[in-house]
Amino acid sequence: MTTASEARSPVATPVDGSELLASYRPGADRAFLAGPTRTLLAEGVHRPVPDPAEAGRLLAAARAEGRDPLVVGAIPFSPGRPARLFIPEQVHRAAPIRAGLTAAPGPARTAESAWTRRPVPAPEGYRDAVARAVRLMNADPDLAKVVLARTLELTTPGGTDIPAMVGRLLDRDPNGYTFAVPAGGTATLVGASPELLLSRRGRHVVSNPLAGSAARSTDPVEDRRRAEELARSPKDLAEHAFVVDAVRRALAPHCDDLVVPERPSLIRTAAMWHLSTTVTGTLRDPSTSALDLALALHPTPAVCGTPTDRARDLIGTLEPFDRGLYTGVVGWGDASGDGEWVVTLRCAEADGDLLRLFAGAGVVAASVPEHELAETAAKFRTFLHAVGLENAE
Repeated sequence: MTTASEARSPVATPVDGSELLASYRPGADRAFLAGPTRTLLAEGVHRPVPDPAEAGRLLAAARAEGRDPLVVGAIPFSPGRPARLFIPEQVHRAAPIRAGLTAAPGPARTAESAWTRRPVPAPEGYRDAVARAVRLMNADPDLAKVVLARTLELTTPGGTDIPAMVGRLLDRDPNGYTFAVPAGGTATLVGASPELLLSRRGRHVVSNPLAGSAARSTDPVEDRRRAEELARSPKDLAEHAFVVDAVRRALAPHCDDLVVPERPSLIRTAAMWHLSTTVTGTLRDPSTSALDLALALHPTPAVCGTPTDRARDLIGTLEPFDRGLYTGVVGWGDASGDGEWVVTLRCAEADGDLLRLFAGAGVVAASVPEHELAETAAKFRTFLHAVGLENAE
């Protein structure tokens, strides 16, 4: 016999993760999240959560109704903007999806002529912005880093098949964090982020900042050379150290037994090598949720710069577009405080015929504009591959 509490529970019977992807359809009331430990499909809006600070209270209220609630969705880069978070009516849960199990078709080889491309800013404009930032940092050592992004707008009649794109992203980088969540109006934010901002399970806390990158090569010898060069690059090691130090300082008031490795390791995605540090700790106050910690960390120097306020101001001056949800936070959290939140990277906003790609690079005083432009082009390839295009501008 089903109790009233069970009837109101929004948690559906677990199924295979690939089944969840097969049943996902974009919409303002649906979200798909896949990571190394689980797959989630959220359906229906029990309650919107435009202010992340209210998530804990609203989750507690939903649990008091006899639910087992989650909050899912995305938080923007800029403070004060409304979040795209909601408590779903129903959540389907499954094991992680392994490579090759999505039944996703290969990249659709749409004719190049069917796509209209518009880089914002144009490549020369991006190089000029990087050069200006470098001049400012060389004149003022207190401004240590700024992350500058650009977009690539792809337009094709009929738009893109979002579920198929998600499947290709999963197959390409199965160990990352793949997502498709509402982005406001009819838009969907789709991505495959390599960077875990914060996970909490019980009192165990993990953050995995990435900073310092190099494009992969199809030649194994050259690929290894690039990885080794990245691992000893003074510029990239310094950029990485800014981020790790910021994570340490943000988590220290909340965690005991904080473990921060002395040197980064290398991780790889299909398109990029990254310097990576896994920071772990034990939560001091069990009432501090994963989302609380994610908000304390956001934005890290990996997506903004340092010092944060000055870097954010410079981004507003030099970037000719609104980042929206890009370089924000996307993920889930439950009423007990557990959750998994990742940095919104390697992503695009799909809305009708338009697919708007985002990519950025960390700029420090030693940066070379042409190199940062090439890094963003390499990062675009994650999505270009998913729609059957390989070359960025």
